[in-house]
Amino acid sequence: MSRVQQIIAAVLIVLLLATGYGLWSTADSSAGPVSRTSAIVVVGQTDNGIPVIDQHTLLIAQRLAHYASNPEEQALAQEAVQTADRELDLAFAAALHHLESHPPTLSPAASQIQQRVNGVQKQLDADSANSKQLTEQLAKASDTDKAALQDRLDLAQSQVVLEQDELAQANEDLLQAGGNVHQRIQQMQQEHEAAEQAGSHLSAPAVATGSLANLKGMVGEFRQWWALRKKERWLGWAREHVLASAEQLASERAKIAAELAASKAQLPEFTARAPSHATATNTPAAAAAGAAPLAAAATSGPAPPTTLLELTRQIGAIQHRLMLRDQRITARQHLADIYGKWSALVGSEARSALHQILLGAMVVLAALLVLLCVDRWLERLLGRARIDRRQVGTLRSVIGVALQLIGILLILVVLIGVPGQIGTMLGIVGAGLTVALKDFIVAFIGWFVLMGRNGMRVGDWVEIKGVSGEVIELSMFHTVLLETGNWTDAGHPTGRRVTFTNSFAIEGHYFNFSTTGQWLWDELSIVVPYGRDPHSVADAILKEVTEATANDARQAEEEWRRASRGQQRGGSLAVKPGIAIRPDSGGVGAQIVVRYVTSASERYALRARLYQSAVQLLAANRS
Repeated sequence: MSRVQQIIAAVLIVLLLATGYGLWSTADSSAGPVSRTSAIVVVGQTDNGIPVIDQHTLLIAQRLAHYASNPEEQALAQEAVQTADRELDLAFAAALHHLESHPPTLSPAASQIQQRVNGVQKQLDADSANSKQLTEQLAKASDTDKAALQDRLDLAQSQVVLEQDELAQANEDLLQAGGNVHQRIQQMQQEHEAAEQAGSHLSAPAVATGSLANLKGMVGEFRQWWALRKKERWLGWAREHVLASAEQLASERAKIAAELAASKAQLPEFTARAPSHATATNTPAAAAAGAAPLAAAATSGPAPPTTLLELTRQIGAIQHRLMLRDQRITARQHLADIYGKWSALVGSEARSALHQILLGAMVVLAALLVLLCVDRWLERLLGRARIDRRQVGTLRSVIGVALQLIGILLILVVLIGVPGQIGTMLGIVGAGLTVALKDFIVAFIGWFVLMGRNGMRVGDWVEIKGVSGEVIELSMFHTVLLETGNWTDAGHPTGRRVTFTNSFAIEGHYFNFSTTGQWLWDELSIVVPYGRDPHSVADAILKEVTEATANDARQAEEEWRRASRGQQRGGSLAVKPGIAIRPDSGGVGAQIVVRYVTSASERYALRARLYQSAVQLLAANRS
């Protein structure tokens, strides 16, 4: 790889890594119903005593409900949403009750706005009462006084409208400044009830989309298993969130229980002095004396009660808060149990999907093993068959390709399943492949032609498009020759490998100089000097050639007869050596030409031996 190619490869790798990071960073976090980072949400109250309403539990239950894929999961999802909704209603009620018994401390800005609200409210009450009084007077007044009263009533009503607008604006300012928490919680509760009445939280199960959504088989099972594993993790995180919030509520309940115990501990003091010392209790000195131990007992929270009635109300409020907290803890524990059952159900479905994946993998492996054994068995069977070597090679190639196609089809069926509209799909795919893969299709069909009776095999001596050589590779799409030059030349390899697509068998023509034994006609040319008898030399050479090629001629005749399949009706095939005597072109002697049949692989060695014998005959004839 050159330096420029290395730089280009490094740049591409960097861009690929940057793209991967971009895909990871821009991934839609809302795709899942719950994430690990948002699984724990603070539940309780802020530093200034304002309660925190945790709506995340209901939101998680609503999002998880979209992923319920069967009736069993939908029943659990509906129960989870109902439990989370009931717990949220309890949280709203507990927050409102907490604010009533523990009003939050306002900031200086909120205190000023609260004073303005109180002033406007007092003025509004006064003007409203004045408007009501004027309305009653107008109904009883005489005709002469109605005009004046009507003007006063209109003015009073206008002031009421203005003060109502001012009060609404002041309340909004107070809400923005952190005050009027009671109204804020009421608004949240109203919005929740409105959203609940607008429509059902449970909708149709989430449908998977994408290019692989409609695939079946192992691919579909793997996608289902992967989705079930993600759902199981989401349910586990949701259960962790609910259990953590339940533990936090339990710790807050312990504080409320301690506050209730401290309040109940004050009852003996109030009971001992309540009825008999009622008169003394009403005096300022006695009230101060009675409030002293209470002030010492109360270290935080609202002002300590000064009467038995206030203490009783305080104990009742604390008990109500404790009851609401117990109900919320019970609801969250029940929700955690629901998530646990749901997670166990999804885990069972995931194991079933994984079982199907392993079953498909076992089918694929077993099928490949069977095909391999069948291929080896057929190879041994064909090796023992008494048929032509070229036919054995053809059968092996055809059977090998057939087994490969069967294996590929079986693997595809197991991986993606049987398509639903197989006719339409095959038509569309076939049309597209015909256009896009025309050359490959023609080459593949040409391979069948080459595998036929008039084709070629590895080791044959052929000529394709003017290039001669020995076939060293014959695959489904291309043929490779080791170039050796023209068949009448020396035939030594040139060292070049020439590759042709098999389409030449359909679109063109080729020459095969080989039969089963690669028999061909070769020539031996000898010049007899002037003054020698060429006929005696020719007879001796013909006898030598006949003896040397007798076995080859017999085998060639048998193979040619089988190849011709009895189509030589006019006579028999001539395989005996032929000899001709003709004048030498130089006019100084005679030229003897002998033609004989020999094997292509042995023609050079045989020609050398025949030339050596001819030289010896000429030398003996001269002596």
